[in-house]
Amino acid sequence: QVQLVESGGGLVQPGGSLRLSCAASGSIFSIYAMGWYRQAPGKQRELVAAITSGGSTNYADSVKGRFTISRDNAKNTVYLQMNSLKPEDTAVYYCNADPPSHLSDYLNDYWGQGTQVTVSS
Repeated sequence: QVQLVESGGGLVQPGGSLRLSCAASGSIFSIYAMGWYRQAPGKQRELVAAITSGGSTNYADSVKGRFTISRDNAKNTVYLQMNSLKPEDTAVYYCNADPPSHLSDYLNDYWGQGTQVTVSS
């Protein structure tokens, strides 16, 4: 099975930057679409950014122009570069691995344990 471990969260001031990493192990990585989600207390988990196995990306409107998702298949790692951070970005950020649709009967999706990002002055 795939195991996902997030890292890179922490406390940062508004306007600052953080780079989150998600390291995958236990299975083939390159065929999975990868995503970053976040969840604040009392709020529903939301998709922040996603990247397909082919490198196509999409972002939530709230982070467009500020966040960048990327992946390094050789390292089995996906990244989320977060710039110009705002207090409303404060949340637990989760990494997600989603298998191709044609393999969904055989491969599960996976979630990391989450990493806390706090944006505060």
